[in-house]
Amino acid sequence: MSRIGRAPITVPAGVTVTVGDDNLITVKGPKGTLTYTAPAAMTVKVEGAVVTVTRPDDEAENRSLHGLTRTLINNMVEGVSKGYEKKLEIVGVGYRVAKEGKRIVLNVGHSHPIYFNEDDKVSFDVPDANTIIVKSFDKQYCGHVAANIRSKRPPEPYHGKGIKYSDEHVRRKAGKTGK
Repeated sequence: MSRIGRAPITVPAGVTVTVGDDNLITVKGPKGTLTYTAPAAMTVKVEGAVVTVTRPDDEAENRSLHGLTRTLINNMVEGVSKGYEKKLEIVGVGYRVAKEGKRIVLNVGHSHPIYFNEDDKVSFDVPDANTIIVKSFDKQYCGHVAANIRSKRPPEPYHGKGIKYSDEHVRRKAGKTGK
């Protein structure tokens, strides 16, 4: 039995989990509402403040879906109660970020500024000119937006310039050596 899959999910106060037709799971909380359609083979039960996921048999596909389904539901519960954030750092001379209303402006060595707009699922926080904090209640969407921002100027290995995650380590390479 999957260790992750059989672990129960405790639902905090203020969060409601409902299972509808075709295994449509809806999680509502103070930060927002998320939905997920679980695989038909998985059985999701809500008993009070505990959600459990069970599988019908020990086939390889059902074993892999068991832990995945439980983890996705747990991420939804945690997201609507606490939220998620990804921190990005900008390294480089003249590279900076600024927040203008509901969008951020990146100046990272291109001939033009790059804009990212906030929407109902994501918000940006810019504590200083070299840091971006992407906040969202949807873990997948938060990571997706952070990856899109990073893709505009990924860190390069020779000088370390670019946009990197705060916990990312950029492996540095030695440059050319003279004769």
